[in-house]
Amino acid sequence: MSRVCIIGAGIHRFGRTDGLSGLDQGVFAVRAALADAGVSWTDIQFAYGGSDSAGNPDTMVERLGLNGTQFINVKNGCATGGSALFSAQMAIKSGEFDLGLAVGFDKHPRGAFDAKPAEYNLPEWYGDAGFMVTTQFFAAKIMRYMHLYGISRRTLGMVAEKAFMNGVHAPHAWRREPVALDTILDAPMVSDPFTKYMFCSPGEGGVALVLASEKKARELGVKPIYLAAATMRTRPPASFEVFAPSIDIGGGTATATRLASAAAFEIAGIGPQDIDVAQLQDTEAGAEIMHMAENGFCNDGDQETWLAEGRTRINGQLPVNTDGGCLACGEPIGASGLRQVYENIVQLRGSGEGRQVPDSPRTAYSHVYGAPGVSAVTILKR
Repeated sequence: MSRVCIIGAGIHRFGRTDGLSGLDQGVFAVRAALADAGVSWTDIQFAYGGSDSAGNPDTMVERLGLNGTQFINVKNGCATGGSALFSAQMAIKSGEFDLGLAVGFDKHPRGAFDAKPAEYNLPEWYGDAGFMVTTQFFAAKIMRYMHLYGISRRTLGMVAEKAFMNGVHAPHAWRREPVALDTILDAPMVSDPFTKYMFCSPGEGGVALVLASEKKARELGVKPIYLAAATMRTRPPASFEVFAPSIDIGGGTATATRLASAAAFEIAGIGPQDIDVAQLQDTEAGAEIMHMAENGFCNDGDQETWLAEGRTRINGQLPVNTDGGCLACGEPIGASGLRQVYENIVQLRGSGEGRQVPDSPRTAYSHVYGAPGVSAVTILKR
C-alpha cells in the first residue's frame, strides 16, 4: 500500500461572510490548497467533498474546471470532514490514485442546528418531547460525567477561556478576543451547567487538503506531512450518544471515539504519550474534557488537574485545540473536521506564530465527533 502524504492545505476563514455562499468558500479553500501544493486542478485525479447545508460539493467543478474529475459527495454529521479525508486517503493508499483532494464547507443559518427525528430513524414524539435539542443532550451528558468523575464547573470555564485565548492568534478563527474566566462563568445560562460562552456556534467556512502518494510527493519536490493514520467508527452498544433514546445503566465503556482512537494508534504504531499536539471535538466545553479521556490522553477525572495545571495550553504537556477549536472558530459541519487537520499541518510546519507549539512538534492528532455517534481520528507525522 502507498504511504499517504498531505502536500497542500487551504482555508477560508470561519465565522460569517456576507455575500459569499458556502460553495464560494469551499472553492476559495480548494484554490488555496492547490497553490500551496504547487499543482493545478487538472492534476487532481479525484475528490471527496462534504457539506451539510450548503449544497452538493461536486458542483464546484463548474468553478474549478469541467475536466471529468471523479468527485464524490460525503455527508456524515459533524464527522463529515473527517469522513471525506478518510475516504480520500483510502483511494491513495489502495495504489489506484496518486493525487487527490478532500474538501469541506458549510454556511449554516443563524441559530442552533435544527435536526429532525426522521433523519436519525427516531419517532416524531422524540422531537416533540424536546430530545432533539442538542444543547440539552450535551448538558445532561456532562452533568453525569461531572458527578461520576469530580469535574467542576470552573474547569468547564477554563476550557472555554483557553479556547478564546488561542483563537486570538488564529487568522481563520471567528472569535478572536479573549474572554475572562469570570465572564464565562457568570454569563447567561443556556443549559445547566453551560453558559453561552461554553457552546460553539454553527457558522461558515471552508477547508481543502491535497493528498498525494509518497512517490508523487517526491516527484513534485514537496516536503510532505505524512498521514500516519485515518480512522472512522460508528457507535457500539450501550454507548451514550447524541440522539440515543436511552442509556444502559452499568453498560460498557466503549464509544465510537474510543474505537476510532484505538484503531488510529494501532495503525500509526504509536501511543497517546507520543502525540505533541491535539485537536479534539469541542462542540461545547464538556466535550473537550470527555474526549481527552476517550482518546486516551488521560484517565477519567484527571482533567480537573490537567486544566488547573495548564497542561493543555500552548506551552503545556499536550496543547489541545491550538486555534481555539469549535468554541472560537464555530462549526460549519462540512469544514470543521478538516479545520482540525489544517491546524495540525500549520503546527507541524512551524507556522503557527502566536499559537505555535514550542519545540518543533513532530506528531499531531485530530478527533471529530458527530451525531448519532460517529467519530473520525487522524494522526499526522512529519
